Amino acid sequence: MPFADSDGTSVYHERHGSGPVILFVHGSGGHHAAWWQQVAALRDEFTVVTVDLRGFGKSDSAMTEFDSREFPADLVAVLDQEDLADVMLVGQSIGSVAALRAGLLRPARVSGVVLGHSLGGIDHPELRELAAADRAEAVKLPVIDRLLTRPFQRRRPDLTFLFQQMGTFNAARMQDLRNLDTDGPTLAEIQASGVQVTFLAGEKDAVLGVKTVTRAHELLPGSRLEIVPDAPHSQYWEAPDPYNAAVARLRRTLDAPKERP
Repeated sequence: MPFADSDGTSVYHERHGSGPVILFVHGSGGHHAAWWQQVAALRDEFTVVTVDLRGFGKSDSAMTEFDSREFPADLVAVLDQEDLADVMLVGQSIGSVAALRAGLLRPARVSGVVLGHSLGGIDHPELRELAAADRAEAVKLPVIDRLLTRPFQRRRPDLTFLFQQMGTFNAARMQDLRNLDTDGPTLAEIQASGVQVTFLAGEKDAVLGVKTVTRAHELLPGSRLEIVPDAPHSQYWEAPDPYNAAVARLRRTLDAPKERP
């Protein structure tokens, strides 16, 4: 099984298909297998890489505590071991924070970062305030209602159950992720890196509102914005077809590093 060495920590990853590279980074309740609907749909056109961050899935979970500030190094270890270039990193929720930082650490390998349902930990006072207000509303809902719509839960109790089971394979928990937003990148640092940033969100995201995501896009010159109609926070799971179409479209239209000014 493929493991990358992240400063002594074994990081599990898989590689499927061929073509331009898309590397998916899971959220707090996921791992590499959460992307089953993306791998099957995209591997005929793209190289699809999935990763387990430390404490998740098959990656090293032996440590007594997890520091989420090490997550970007886990992704860098995979990028370097697989010798990947012109990569589009696609994060989901907290995975977007790790993806953005990894992209800034390896701009020669990463052409773009897609921030799925996340601001990527960007250090900006207005965005912090807007995101905090969104979270204050989200915590009023049951956890599952923050992630999947109620109509989907009623229509697909099987996939809702499987979604909930995904997190049981992980040792890391939400409380282990508390440092993830510490010392995030500024808008100027992101611009200077040359990495193309896209904000990808669902119209019905109960965790991070469309207005907040749109404002982040407005504040980051050169960024792109994709809002998927009727999709929730975990749109990759509930609405895979429009999500996959958006990811494929973003990958096809991504500028390679050599093509940037």
